[in-house]
Amino acid sequence: MVLLQRIKVRSFLIGWLASSCLVFFPFWGAGDGIACAEEQEPGLPELRLSLRDAIQAAIDNNVNVRLLKERIAAAQAQADVSLGALLPNVSGFVNGRNQTVNLAAFGLPADRLAGFGLTRSVTEPFEVYDARATLVQNIFSLSLIQRWRAAKAGVDVAGLEADVTRRDVMAMVGLLYIEALRADEAVKAREADIELSQQLLKLARDRRAAGIATGLDVTREEVQLENNKQRLLVSQNEQESARLNLIRALGIAFEVRLTLTDELKFTPVEPQRAADALAAAREQRLELRAQENRQRLAALSLSSVAGERVPALSLNGDYGWIGVKPEDALATRSIGLTFSVPIFDGGQRESRISETRSRVRQESIRMQDVSDQVTLEVRNALLTLESSTQQVAVSQKGMELALKELTFARDRFAAGLTTNIEVTSAQTSVARARDNQIEALFRFNASRINLARAKGEIERLF
Repeated sequence: MVLLQRIKVRSFLIGWLASSCLVFFPFWGAGDGIACAEEQEPGLPELRLSLRDAIQAAIDNNVNVRLLKERIAAAQAQADVSLGALLPNVSGFVNGRNQTVNLAAFGLPADRLAGFGLTRSVTEPFEVYDARATLVQNIFSLSLIQRWRAAKAGVDVAGLEADVTRRDVMAMVGLLYIEALRADEAVKAREADIELSQQLLKLARDRRAAGIATGLDVTREEVQLENNKQRLLVSQNEQESARLNLIRALGIAFEVRLTLTDELKFTPVEPQRAADALAAAREQRLELRAQENRQRLAALSLSSVAGERVPALSLNGDYGWIGVKPEDALATRSIGLTFSVPIFDGGQRESRISETRSRVRQESIRMQDVSDQVTLEVRNALLTLESSTQQVAVSQKGMELALKELTFARDRFAAGLTTNIEVTSAQTSVARARDNQIEALFRFNASRINLARAKGEIERLF
């Protein structure tokens, strides 16, 4: 199966074509358009991009989509070449030459030449002028006919492969956009952790000033703050990296500041039965149709090579003027039929037939593999969608409990009932809960894109 360049979005999405899910989250809202405005920094424009804009930009600019369009043009040109072999081939030439002829070379000895008044076998120089048009028309050639049909099937295959690549690019850019949103949310989470650490550090200092807390309590919060600052730097780096990957997939210039206008959200989806999803995939997946056409192309190629065994008939003719001077040239012509019968070519034709027959069998094997791959992708996508939906609910509950734990710990510390060990532990729980929630939303939205692609419905999301 032809795929685009493999993009590592997340470790759990390795082989994202074989994983996950349907319907798309409502990403479009404010900002459904690419708007460029000058950033505060001179010379660096801001590009505000919604998911829909990103998909459209990728369809227009992605290098893989553009290459496949060129492949269609090349396949069409090849089909035109095959058709040209079946059409009349007309050419013309004008020839003027001055020459001598050695008549002895044509079986006229010197004694016979004397009878014509010639003293030597080489003639005097003379001129010949010839202007002529020639025609070659293949009347019947089974091999050429089947070759032309195979070339037309090649155009269909190239077109379907281009559509497959287009859908793959849409899914890939969707996943990269979601990855960039996940990175944005991670930065916001780290900033929230830093803000919380600063508040708790102030509380610890106030408690120490009141004689309730110790310097160790303050130091714990200072360590926690520095750890969160370190995590923020890592998240910011991942954020920029995710944007670079998205820009590369879009095929636009890197010299922009990318601002994503959509958000990472959860939108409930209707549960789907595996049988229904598989039926939709078998009907709509272009990979299956493309492989069917590859099988047809291989069969026609085999027929073309086998057709070389069949006699061929062609028409040959010419018409023109010939003479020793242009003004003395007279019209002449010739026309005839050529019936060619292949007899023996050293076994080359039979070897080509065996090779092409093997290709037919290979395409049949690949057809089964493509069908199995589609089934695997749909089933994995359904599993991932169900799992990620449950993860969102669990992460939401975990966030609520972590915040409650933090509230209790902070109140106990403020009342002087305990050290801030409970507070720092609760901070860690909150940070983990934030990460779990972001990751669950990311997996959920990514799984919907993957299922849509697995069913062949990716265009309906965008």
